[in-house]
Formats: sequence, structure tokens, C-alpha cells
Amino acid sequence: MGPPKVEVPSPKDFLHKHTKEATLAQKSAFYDSTGRAPRCLAEEKRPPVPHRTEQPIMGVQTNKSFITTNVAEAILAVPKKPQPIYVDTKKGDKHLLETSGLVPKYIKKKDYGSTPEYLAKRNEEVRRAQEEYDAYVRQRLRMGAMKQLSEEERQSVLEGIKKNWDQLHHEYQGLSVVIDTPPKKAHKERLEAEMRQLERDIDMIERHKVIYIANN
Repeated sequence: MGPPKVEVPSPKDFLHKHTKEATLAQKSAFYDSTGRAPRCLAEEKRPPVPHRTEQPIMGVQTNKSFITTNVAEAILAVPKKPQPIYVDTKKGDKHLLETSGLVPKYIKKKDYGSTPEYLAKRNEEVRRAQEEYDAYVRQRLRMGAMKQLSEEERQSVLEGIKKNWDQLHHEYQGLSVVIDTPPKKAHKERLEAEMRQLERDIDMIERHKVIYIANN
């Protein structure tokens, strides 16, 4: 209990000048980008400027004929082929001809006009699947499990379905304009569903010339 017992600071430990200022780190050697050993900063300096009393090396001569060398290099050099360009405006705006689409590059390819490999593979798969289906149908026909509709039977079925659609359509046209009761709404929906089913049947029979029927 009572006031805390703490050490009283000494009057000699007062805050001195410049004691709170930040100090810079000491300079040290550094490593280059290749990770070599430390090098001194003095090694990175450029060579000193020659003194005014130093004399340059004089009297150095060569027997090389630069004129002859240049002529030989110009004769043996391969001439640079000019890049094809085209101008599309009266002011002379130039553009590269190769990227313009005016050069027939694709029709000159070796595989131009040939069927791509992926299409040939797909056609082979379709042909194989058709052969398997034809074999299955022939097997079922031999077993008597199904029969093929003749052209007369197919046309007769198609005409009967169209006749039924005409009857439903005539009945649909005779509906009242105002559908305000649940029975009227249900009757209309039933007629629409039957007409859609007959339309799908008509489309299927017209698209397929060969139709098989399973025997019960």
C-alpha cells in the first residue's frame, strides 16, 4: 500500500543535444548483379584523365587499303530485296503488301483444297456408325422383330396424320375469342398440344424415307 517506490532519475542524465537524430548506416562493400565477390567503389570509377604533359602514341600506321576493302565488300554483298508495299491513298500512304490480304498465300499451300485430318476422322466414325446401325437393322429384320413400311403405307400414314391435323385446326379456329373459364382454357391447351405433336410426326415422316415398325 502507499505510493510506489521508484528510482529517482539523476540530474546528470539530462537530454543532450543531437541524441534523438537518426544516424546513417556504415558504408560497406556491395555485390554486383552476378553475385561476385565484394568490390571496392574505387574499382568502379573511370580511368583518370591523361595529364597535360603526357604525349599520345604517334607514328602508328597500317598498310590496309580501306578503299579496296570497301569496294570488295560492296561487290560481294547480297543486294537487299525491297519489301513489297502498296499505296492506297493519293497522298502516298504506304503499307506492307504481305499483311494486306492481297497476296494469294493460302491458295498456294500444299494442303490447300484437301480435307482436314479431323474431318476425315469424323467422316470415318460416321460411316462406321452407319454400318453398325444397318447391320443391326438387317439382323432385326431377319429375326422378324420389325418390318419396313412401304412407300404406299408411308404416304397413307402421312395423309392420315395431315387429315387429323386439319380437323384439330378447324376445331381450334372455332374456339371463342374470350377464354374466360377453366374448361375453355383446358380445351384450348389440349388442342394446341395435339397439333404440336401431329406437326412433329409429320416432320419426322417427311424427313425419313425409310421407316421401321417393331412387331409386338
